[in-house]
Amino acid sequence: MPKLVLASASPRRRELIARLGLVPDAVEAADIDETPLAREVPRDYARRMAREKALAVNAPGACVLAGDTVVACGRRILPKAEDEATARACLALLSGRRHRVLSAIALRDADGTVRERLSETVVRFKQLDHAEVEAYITGGEWEGKAGGYAIQGSAEGLIVSIAGSHSGVVGLPLFETRALLRAAGFAIA
Repeated sequence: MPKLVLASASPRRRELIARLGLVPDAVEAADIDETPLAREVPRDYARRMAREKALAVNAPGACVLAGDTVVACGRRILPKAEDEATARACLALLSGRRHRVLSAIALRDADGTVRERLSETVVRFKQLDHAEVEAYITGGEWEGKAGGYAIQGSAEGLIVSIAGSHSGVVGLPLFETRALLRAAGFAIA
């Protein structure tokens, strides 16, 4: 079986890949510019980020798995919430609405070939009241999360519906990841 490098510092991605029975041989976060290009649509942005992360990690002879998760309202790419004001703005935008979560993955084989997959999930939040927003902000789960929320935490109780991949919203769509890894020679049941 080939060696696997996970190009992510996300503990959630490590937890998710473990569900496939894999432990990466190494974990190395890719250091790239994550600024969207002018007029770049969310789907293209997610794919580009995953691909660039897979290509940025120096791991000769190994397969490199990278991913990127984007929360989008229409053509708008929501930021990763780095402060409370950004998290509040994201939650205000998502309140009572449907939005898309695009989770792209890229696998660079040892020979340099890059294969990609994209998972698209539609998520609908309930209409959030002030107390719910403040309770969520106080809990801190929003920190560093695309769109200002983490579905694997208490935000799941604020979600009316989800159509698509729950693991994709968390950060690594397992169905698509499994297919890429199997095609690259990883033994996954």
